[in-house]
Amino acid sequence: MNRPINRQPEAHVPAAAALIGALAVLLAAGLTALGALAAVDASVVDALAAALRQPVGSAFPKSLPTWGLWSATAFFGVGLAWAMLSVPGVWRRVVLWICTLLLVAAWAPVLALAAHRPTVGAPLVAVLWVGVCVWFYASKHRLPCDGAEPPIRAKRISGDT
Repeated sequence: MNRPINRQPEAHVPAAAALIGALAVLLAAGLTALGALAAVDASVVDALAAALRQPVGSAFPKSLPTWGLWSATAFFGVGLAWAMLSVPGVWRRVVLWICTLLLVAAWAPVLALAAHRPTVGAPLVAVLWVGVCVWFYASKHRLPCDGAEPPIRAKRISGDT
């Protein structure tokens, strides 16, 4: 039989998820060290302080511990990469990515209501980077969850009842 040969290499989900997640956390850490995410966090703080009708300086007296922010960033980075590489189909991966972006973005108002300074720049960058990298990796590799070949559809004969 003439079946198309799939020339894409086999994907290694655990290694790819760990590397993509680690690179996302490193990117977020690098941008934080350079001060690029301070503007993102400051604009979120200004918008939420205005929404709560409080002055910016006194709106959020508490802040998250640094270890909590970076552990959440690492969790979302590696966890989202693993989850996206473990589900079949591009559409499911996109839905998972968008839902995770919305979940991370929803942290800001929750933290503001708890009087914590909303710092969501690093997790947002990590989730954005993971989504782009997984999309590229999945397009170039054959994932075990997608199967070896596309399913065969049975033809319907018009005379069958």
